[in-house]
Amino acid sequence: MQEQFTDTHYRSEPIKTNPKRTSKWKLLQRAAFILIGAILIATGLEEFLVPNHIIDGGITGISIILAHLTGFKLGIFLFVLNVPFLIFGYRQIGKTFAFSTLFAIIVLSIASTILGPIPDVTNDPLLAAVFGGITVGIGVGLVVRNGGSSDGTEVIAVLVNKKSPWSVGQVVMFFNIFILGSAGFVFGWNHAMYSLIAYFIAFKMIDVTINGFEETKSIWVISDKYREIGEAMLSRLGRGVTYLNGEGAFTGDDKKIVFSVISRLEEAKLKSLVEEIDSEAFLAIGSIAEVRGGRFKKRDIH
Repeated sequence: MQEQFTDTHYRSEPIKTNPKRTSKWKLLQRAAFILIGAILIATGLEEFLVPNHIIDGGITGISIILAHLTGFKLGIFLFVLNVPFLIFGYRQIGKTFAFSTLFAIIVLSIASTILGPIPDVTNDPLLAAVFGGITVGIGVGLVVRNGGSSDGTEVIAVLVNKKSPWSVGQVVMFFNIFILGSAGFVFGWNHAMYSLIAYFIAFKMIDVTINGFEETKSIWVISDKYREIGEAMLSRLGRGVTYLNGEGAFTGDDKKIVFSVISRLEEAKLKSLVEEIDSEAFLAIGSIAEVRGGRFKKRDIH
């Protein structure tokens, strides 16, 4: 949904919006939750997964394997492997998400370096997979729910999606299958299967924490400031919008509805954007299992 056919795209000058800045209190809240989430991820990795040779998916999994093979600290690889993708992909994911993710990665890297395995927490790989998956999943969920990410995998997926026919979800799935399969060659196939259990549990805990793990979501906004909201979504989210005609059943008034499809990582920013422009707007967000047709491509954000 790179571009929808509305009169918005044929204006010589975009409507200027003057959104309110996010309050310092909300920024502190988000930063605090991202901080807690990153520390929880580091705890799950250092206390449960890494000591029992169990890996997570994505770049975190690659970092665990490299740390094991080289003897260097896990936090070093978490930072070195993630940051370049943020630098290359920030135009695709937006500055707010990029800075939130950078903050999460820095905290995760430092916490992983400082923390060490507590002796005798558990030597049972199944228990480590379960409790490690729970801890990591809750941590990732908190980070994502507050507008960031702890892993550059999805940034890679967005960049690959721009140059290939594969969706972001397909790229992430292929990437994680490859990483989890690699654990079998490094740690043995039993540990690879424990890694799969940990990944599945973490996946479910993320689902619970952020109340939805789908790749894409549909959004419907009813507001008298519909055009300002639509322009803001175009310029600040890089998503195309469609204006639909509606009628209030009770009042009979004509209404304009803003419709779009966004990724789950953009949900927090979308809510903040609508709140800034019209705090009284009606906003509905629904989960979408699959998107086909159209041009569901993200524009560069400037």
